[in-house]
Amino acid sequence: MDCRLTTLLVGGPILGDAFDPDQMKATQRLHDVGQSLWLDNIDRDPFATGTLRRYIDEFSVTGLTSNPAIFDHAIKSSASYDDGIRTKPAAGTSVEALFFELAIEDAVQAADLFAPLHRRTAGVDGWVSLEVSPQLAHDSAATAATARELHARAARRNVFIKIPGTQESLSAIEEATFAGVPVNVTLLFSRAHYLAAAHAYLRGIERRIGAGLSPDVASVASVFISRWDAAVARKVPADLTNTLGIAIGRSCYKAFCDFIASPRYRRVLNYGGRPQRLLFASTSTKDPTASDVLYVEALAAPLPINTMPESTLNAFADHGEVGATMASDGGDCEAVIAAHAKKGINVDALAAQLQDEGAKSFVRSWHDLMSVIASKSAALAKAG
Repeated sequence: MDCRLTTLLVGGPILGDAFDPDQMKATQRLHDVGQSLWLDNIDRDPFATGTLRRYIDEFSVTGLTSNPAIFDHAIKSSASYDDGIRTKPAAGTSVEALFFELAIEDAVQAADLFAPLHRRTAGVDGWVSLEVSPQLAHDSAATAATARELHARAARRNVFIKIPGTQESLSAIEEATFAGVPVNVTLLFSRAHYLAAAHAYLRGIERRIGAGLSPDVASVASVFISRWDAAVARKVPADLTNTLGIAIGRSCYKAFCDFIASPRYRRVLNYGGRPQRLLFASTSTKDPTASDVLYVEALAAPLPINTMPESTLNAFADHGEVGATMASDGGDCEAVIAAHAKKGINVDALAAQLQDEGAKSFVRSWHDLMSVIASKSAALAKAG
């Protein structure tokens, strides 16, 4: 099954004859190729100022993601959360419980904003992500239970619960999917990581079919891109600089296209299931000498999602270009990966390292976030 055809089958955007590409922003052109643009940021200020609404209307933004580091920055740098922090501890709320109350409020507000789009695309787009505690990355049972709880508390059809794609969490992805919880699998760094997450999701859907339940449970698999190039920046020659992340993304896209075209997946589609969409995360450029829209332009393709911070979104809207889309066979990705291997880069080992570092980084951000909330709570209480 061609990935372009699948875009139409699952309700993705279709470019009509009335559109004039020369009059569109690059964000609109990318959207009309069939790729979704999501904002990798959550903050109450964009809700209040109408900035998020503008991104939806003018930049074709169709979803929202977040993580502990993003919430840490938002709460640390804004007074928008002060009222909630000031009033909720009066009821004896713990710091972690207080955070989730604040985060769920944000997720619900954003989900309601995207709800018309979610309905219009039959649930393909218009999603908002809320993450389980990163401290649970290696506790499958607790992760699955927390995912069910958070989704029930949000009480919105278009809220994904983010679960890390660590080896220990694969069974949690399967269990949450079987329970009907839409899952955003995060912290994936390689083709092998992606396929492990995709199989876990599919097992959950197949179990639902076997139990007579609806297989229509959405999911995305988030592959991190730019961290690859940051990791090998001083270890490869100039001609390989900033090429590994793109090669990994293309390799995952090939795996995605092959997987959803398999007889096993077609059976699930025939029962009313849908593809677990591939999502490209960490697509801001880390190298200041490279194009600030490098990864967005290189990973354009129908059906996947690209989630990006505000700076990258604005840069792409301003001067991005939409050229040829990725080939479903991965193009030159294997040759690029092989060239890195010749320079001593063990991709499998580096993928494991990046996933482990990513999980630890989220835990550090989580602890910082808890400290920020506790400090703000104490300061606000002291101020009366």
